[in-house]
Amino acid sequence: MRESERGATFRAILIGAILIPIHAYWTIQLETVRGGAYPTCVSLFYNVVFCIFILILLNFLLNKLSPKLVLHEGELLLIYAMLCIVTALAGHDMVQVLGPALSHGGWFATPENEWAELFHAYIPPWLSVWDKGILEDYYKGGSTLYTVEHLRGWLRPVLWWSAFLFVLLFIMNGINIIIRKQWTEQERLSYPITQLPLAMMKDAKASNFLQQKLLWIGFAIAAGITILNGLNVLYPTIPALQTKAYDLRPFFTERPWNAIGWTPISLYPFVIGLSFFIPLDLSFSSWFFYLFWKAENIVGAMLGLRGLPRFPYVNEQSFGAYIGICIFGLWGSRKHLRNVFKLVFTSRKKADDSKEPSPLSTGGNEGGYRAAVAGIFLGMLFLIGFCYRAGMTFWVIPISFLIYYTVSLAITRMRAELGSPVHDLHFSGPERILPMAFGSHFFNGSTLTMFAFFNGFNRAYRGHPMPHQLESLKMAERMRISGVSVSIAIVFASAFGALAAFWALLHISYRVGAGNTATRWFGQEAFNQLQSLMNNPTNTDYQGISFISIGLLFSFFLMIMRRRFIWWSFHPAGYAVSGSWQMNTVWFPILLSWLAKTIILKYGGLKAHRRATPFFLGLILGEFVIGSIWMVLELATGVRMYSFWI
Repeated sequence: MRESERGATFRAILIGAILIPIHAYWTIQLETVRGGAYPTCVSLFYNVVFCIFILILLNFLLNKLSPKLVLHEGELLLIYAMLCIVTALAGHDMVQVLGPALSHGGWFATPENEWAELFHAYIPPWLSVWDKGILEDYYKGGSTLYTVEHLRGWLRPVLWWSAFLFVLLFIMNGINIIIRKQWTEQERLSYPITQLPLAMMKDAKASNFLQQKLLWIGFAIAAGITILNGLNVLYPTIPALQTKAYDLRPFFTERPWNAIGWTPISLYPFVIGLSFFIPLDLSFSSWFFYLFWKAENIVGAMLGLRGLPRFPYVNEQSFGAYIGICIFGLWGSRKHLRNVFKLVFTSRKKADDSKEPSPLSTGGNEGGYRAAVAGIFLGMLFLIGFCYRAGMTFWVIPISFLIYYTVSLAITRMRAELGSPVHDLHFSGPERILPMAFGSHFFNGSTLTMFAFFNGFNRAYRGHPMPHQLESLKMAERMRISGVSVSIAIVFASAFGALAAFWALLHISYRVGAGNTATRWFGQEAFNQLQSLMNNPTNTDYQGISFISIGLLFSFFLMIMRRRFIWWSFHPAGYAVSGSWQMNTVWFPILLSWLAKTIILKYGGLKAHRRATPFFLGLILGEFVIGSIWMVLELATGVRMYSFWI
């Protein structure tokens, strides 16, 4: 058996388990306390890449000193998958947002805001913390989590919400198991985000990966810029090479051109590197539709439409496009899905393709699919029971999770096909869409209150865990590693990672004070929205629903045109992702990378493209490694260092 064909090992799981709380702590420190270089606001988590790079360097040394200790490819992949999961859980759009909701509604209630009268009766005591003595130390800091009173006060809600997050990710893993074969082997989607980690881990001993000259040239350029900018922060007399956003807005001061809004230009080397692996039509669509949104703003100003409160309803149009992408992805997979369900609910012989293997093994049995479907079914029963016990109206619960997993599946599809460096889609979860569709007056107080908690995993989708799961399964297939091993690692990391994320959040909050970090703002956002919906009930937002429909129909149009005409270069995935807030920061590097790739392919062909690949991998790796070192130094010394990313 080849080394890469090995499954899960105790050593890999142990190393991953040791690193999980470290990465949870690192992520929350950076994003809530330090407020810089947000690792979960980019598709490829740089902290995980940095960790794998360190392990590969150790492999390089161990290969010369004691080859038996070298981590093989499968072990590196398991560690990578586990660290991606915990980083997503601890990130800017999950525990960092959900955690504050457990206490914010009680601590910040005052006679003026009347929160106690409005919704305290609807907050389940088993999902929140009310003791003022416990919360005073939590919000003010200068204390410790490790007292009997503090641990006892947080234990029950943390365990319940950790179980909730685990099941949420467990269902994602089941969905990925079902769709993996179709998207990976039949449609052969490119999975651009996997290019660097795959190149690193496929050469576990690093004998070839670290000896590519073009890799080190790209690494040196990105690393040199990051080192120079880092020294400039410490010693301002040293010149810097600015790669962050330079706003073009001051150049457009007259109407209607000033409606262009914030339009930054940035030169992030890692974004240029990541974008090189995006298919040309998709990278073109990303920056083209970003400028398209800007044109909508200008035309809206010319037509007097800027008076509409959210024009051009970017979030709504993007949400509609995401739904369209999910629908097309499932429609293209319909034969595969039909065969899967025949394998699950009937005998194997009755399936259309009786030789279709399980996505979890090369054994060709249907057990993997059956386990996935059973896991999804049992997981949904848990989530529905959880929310029903918390007070939600029964029929709202499955619709809410249908919306959530539809968006999740769309993001996963876009990552597999497009590989966009960012995908945030703010304020488009079920807690926003359902009140928009039905009006908030349609829902009782318990349901609206649970919507405030739903904000904890729906506020935005920047560091969504589902695409990381599928990308890990994709890399397992490329490395000929058992998918069962990867799924075991993902499930373990989902359970342990949720607990580690809550631990890191509470540990840090009791030391520095939750009231002094970004988490306070997240809680305030959710409960202010709840207060507004209860004090001022809304009706159906027909304008918002109309723009969702526009986004959906326009994505259908783009996909139909793409399938009818080979020359059609506009892709609905580019339209969907280009409206995100973070596309502001990366559209220009994507444009530069698209231009470079176009020139290379036109004048050098695929051979030149393959030769250039290590250079662009080096751009990503150089900025990630040196940027991570600056962040480690900042945490170690307490001195503000250079933040290479937003």
